[in-house]
Amino acid sequence: MKLICIGRNYADHISELDNERPTEPVVFIKPDSAVLPKEQDFYIPEFTDDVHYEVEVLVKIKKVGKHIAKEFAHKYYDEIGLGIDFTARDLQSKLKAKGLPWEKAKGFDGAAVIGRWESKERYTDLNDLGFSLLKNGEIVQNARTSLMLWKIDELISYVSTFFTLKKGDILFTGTPAGVGRVITNDYLEGKLEGEQNFSVHIK
Repeated sequence: MKLICIGRNYADHISELDNERPTEPVVFIKPDSAVLPKEQDFYIPEFTDDVHYEVEVLVKIKKVGKHIAKEFAHKYYDEIGLGIDFTARDLQSKLKAKGLPWEKAKGFDGAAVIGRWESKERYTDLNDLGFSLLKNGEIVQNARTSLMLWKIDELISYVSTFFTLKKGDILFTGTPAGVGRVITNDYLEGKLEGEQNFSVHIK
């Protein structure tokens, strides 16, 4: 299993981090060891004191595919979820400033929260899903998938040009504005179409 992540897929998030708007999807990989085990707390790693939450809609790939045409991409997934791409922002900034890869800031143990999987048939329009993240009961991120620069099927088609997609792979589709730091004792809840999809305590 691999976690394929998309960066800079919401214009407002690009602006808040003062990044350049891309002309094609920004892609990076998290190892499967980054997945936070179910019901486990997230522990802030000792190598950073500036971990940021980034809530994202997730897609689980159901079969092998390569060079998938956009019009056929919907045949490669049945389940939708929600998760967090935890980022060591201080470490990422240092690596980016040197022009170095930043997997260490994105792929560390526990850096990927994966919520409950739901059948995509539950939702009328996957290109207009509402989702949000609450920190200690207050909404900090709130968006709709209609705001994506590249929609789910476009992303699957694009990514499959470079990587063979396999059953069980997970696509993180990007985060909207509102990202921020977590500290010890924070409590995060992710909601998909108003229903709680995951929760995690910060230690």
